[in-house]
Amino acid sequence: MAGPRPDAASRLRSVGKHALLIAASLVMIYPLVWMLVSSLRPTEVIFRTPGLWLNELYLDNYIEGWTALARPFDWYIVNSGIVVAGAVIGNLLSCSLAAYAFARLKFRLRTLWFAIMLMTIMLPFHVVIVPQYIVFNTFGMVNTFLPLVLPKFLATDAFFVFLMVQFIRGIPRELDEAARIDGCGHFRIFFRIIIPLMVPALATAAIFTFIWTWSDFFTSLIYLTAPDMYTVPLALRSFLDATSGSNWGAMFAMSIVSLVPLFLVFLFGQKYLIQGIATTGGK
Repeated sequence: MAGPRPDAASRLRSVGKHALLIAASLVMIYPLVWMLVSSLRPTEVIFRTPGLWLNELYLDNYIEGWTALARPFDWYIVNSGIVVAGAVIGNLLSCSLAAYAFARLKFRLRTLWFAIMLMTIMLPFHVVIVPQYIVFNTFGMVNTFLPLVLPKFLATDAFFVFLMVQFIRGIPRELDEAARIDGCGHFRIFFRIIIPLMVPALATAAIFTFIWTWSDFFTSLIYLTAPDMYTVPLALRSFLDATSGSNWGAMFAMSIVSLVPLFLVFLFGQKYLIQGIATTGGK
């Protein structure tokens, strides 16, 4: 008896792969769906009903969570927005300038400095947090947004520098030479030639910076002590109390609210994210 035709066998394998991917995606997305469902349940029944079926929609968690803390929850969203905006601007400006220097300029020990820069990617953040805290505390910057934003203007995210270096290296040098013949210096070449071609890489850095900064709990916990300065992760932590009852329903509700900007940024920026990682900058 003849076996299945080649096209039927390949179709069967394709169906099997897609079924496996769908099953894996459902497993990964289950915690998020459970949190969404739990945000629509009263706190006292959240952990007594582990399923995803809702008998009724309980929207009071969103109303209560928005006003449960010392400030309305939009206050903490604005705080996070300020930190994220500063971090994105700082990373795009400083990392692109550093990447241009490594990719286009010739200076002494360039290879060594580039290798040292790459080695900092493997350096855990917790190793430098104590000396950084001492420095910022000495200058009176603790309990301000400066410790969260200022390092971004110093090209401290070596991953983005490396990403942009690889992108710039893919841009033909003939464009630089043509601009130099027209009398352009390095800054005019950078801002008029390199930056317009680097949009995918810049968008990739902006998206990752947004996601990482918006979700950063540890750094905010170290430097921000006043409740009025809390960012969204610290505000969500405030719903939990080790000595009394925790408002899980309100926390889940505000967690869903805090995820909306991340989904929107990823949804509208995924095209640039793929281009920034997959392309080399040449057209």
